[in-house]
Amino acid sequence: MNLLKSFATVGGMTMMSRVLGFVRDILIAAVLGTGPVADAFFVAFKFPNLFRRLFAEGAFNSAFVPLFAKRLEGEGEKSARQFAEEAFAVLLTVLIVFTAIAQLAMPWLMYGIAPGFSDTPDKFDMAVVFTQIAFPYLLFMSLVALLSGVLNSLGKFAAAAFAPVLLNIILISTLLFAAPYFENAGLALVWGVSAAGVAQLAMLVWAAHRAGFMPRLRMPKMTPGVKRLVVLGIPGVIAGGIAQINLLIGTIIASLQDGAVSWLYYADRVYQLPLGVIGIAIGIVLLPDLARRLRADDGDGAMWSQNRAMEFSMLLTLPAAAALIAIPGPIIETLFERGAFDAADTLKTQMALAAFAVGLPAFVLIKVFSPGFFARENTVTPMRFAAAGIAVNIAGSLILFYQIGFVGIAIATSMAAWVNAGLLWFRLAANGHYQADARLKKRLPMILIASAAMGGLLWATATYAGPTAADMMPGGWTADALGILALGGLVAGGGLVYALLCQITGAARLSDLKQALRR
Repeated sequence: MNLLKSFATVGGMTMMSRVLGFVRDILIAAVLGTGPVADAFFVAFKFPNLFRRLFAEGAFNSAFVPLFAKRLEGEGEKSARQFAEEAFAVLLTVLIVFTAIAQLAMPWLMYGIAPGFSDTPDKFDMAVVFTQIAFPYLLFMSLVALLSGVLNSLGKFAAAAFAPVLLNIILISTLLFAAPYFENAGLALVWGVSAAGVAQLAMLVWAAHRAGFMPRLRMPKMTPGVKRLVVLGIPGVIAGGIAQINLLIGTIIASLQDGAVSWLYYADRVYQLPLGVIGIAIGIVLLPDLARRLRADDGDGAMWSQNRAMEFSMLLTLPAAAALIAIPGPIIETLFERGAFDAADTLKTQMALAAFAVGLPAFVLIKVFSPGFFARENTVTPMRFAAAGIAVNIAGSLILFYQIGFVGIAIATSMAAWVNAGLLWFRLAANGHYQADARLKKRLPMILIASAAMGGLLWATATYAGPTAADMMPGGWTADALGILALGGLVAGGGLVYALLCQITGAARLSDLKQALRR
C-alpha cells in the first residue's frame, strides 16, 4: 500500500466533506444564529456524534482493525469474514438496546450533558426532543464504522471516506429545501441527521458487498474473538475518543454561559478542517499499514512509516495552526458573519479559534502516535494517557472558565492535547517503538521556521495591508465578495510563501513528493 496515495484518497474526501461542512455551517449560522435553537441543535448533534466516535470509530479503529488484519494475514479471508460477522452481530445488538434506553432516559441525560439549559425550560425541552430524534444516527453510524474498518483493512478507503460527504449533502439540502417549511428550523435539521445516517449505512453496505466482505447477520455470541475485541475496545473507547470527550466536557461547562456553546462550536468547525484532512486521515491510513508491517515482522518499515507520517502531517499542520492563530478574525468574519451571526459573535468565536489552534499540532500528533500502540494490540496505555489529558482538561476548563470565560475552555482543550501527545511520544520512545530518523530531525525545525514566518506575514498583511486594500477596491463590490476575495488572497499568498520557504530551507522539496507517490 502506498501510504501517501492512500492518505491523498482519504484526505481528499475529508477535504470535500469539510468544505461542504463549512457550507452547511454557514447556512446554520445564517438560519439559527447563536440563539436557543442553535444551542439545542448543537447539543443534540454532538451527543450521538460523541458516542459514535467513542463506541465506533475509537473502539474499532484501535481494536477491530489490528484483529481483523491479523485474521486476514494469518488465517485467510474466511476467518476474517467470520470475525467481522461476529463483531457485527454483537455491535448491532448492543446498539439497539443502548439506543432504546437512551431514548427513554433522555430527559435525565440532558441534565448531565447540558446542565445550564435547565435554567431555560423551553431550551431544555427543545434539546431533549432534538436529541431523541437525532440519536438513531449513533446506531447507523456505528455500523458504518465497522464496515469502514473492514474496507480500510482491505486497502479500500474511498467509500468510507465519502460517507461524511453524504451527511453534509443531506443537511445542506435540508436547510435549503426543507427548513423553510418548518416553524422550527432546528427540527428539520435533526430529522436530516437521522436520514443521513440511513443513507450512509446503505452506501457502506453496498461498498462492502462489492468488496465481497459484507457481514451476514447471525445470532450474537461472545466468541473468543469478540471477547478480545471487547478487551481491546473498552480502552480504545477512551483513547480513540479523547478529542470528543474533551469537547463534550467543554460543552457541559460552556452551557453555563449564554451563547458559549455556539461560539465554541463554530470555532471547532474551523480547526476541525485541518485536523480532519490531516490528522484523522493519516491515522486511518497509518493504522492498517503499521498492523500489516508488524504482522510481517517489518519493524524497520513500521518505523519508517511513522516517521514519514509525522513529517508529512507536520508539514501540513504547523502552517495551518500558524494561519489560524495569525488571522482568526478574517476567517470567522468571512465564513459566518451574516444573518443572525453578528460582529460580536465574530469577536467571541475568533478568540476561541485561536486558542483551539494552539493545540492543533498536538491533536494531529495523537493521531500519528496512537497507531503505534493500537497496531501492537495495546489500547490500555493510550487510554491511561487519554485519561490524564481528560483530567487536565476538566481542571483547566473549570479554573479558566471562571477566570476568563468560555475562551478558557478552548485553552484547556489545547493544554490537554499537548499533555496527551507528549505522554504517547515519551512511552513509544522509551519502549523502542519510535525514534525520529535523521531526515525528520533535519526537516522538522525547518518546517517550524517556515510556518512561523508565514504566520507572521499573514498577521502583518491582515493588520496593515487589509484596510488599505479594501479602500482601493472599486465600488459595487458587496461586503461578502470583498471578504471572500481578501481571505482567498491571504490563503493563496500564505500558501505560496510557505511553499517557497520550504524549498529554500529544505523543509520539503517537490522531488520528495514525486518520489513518495511513486514508492
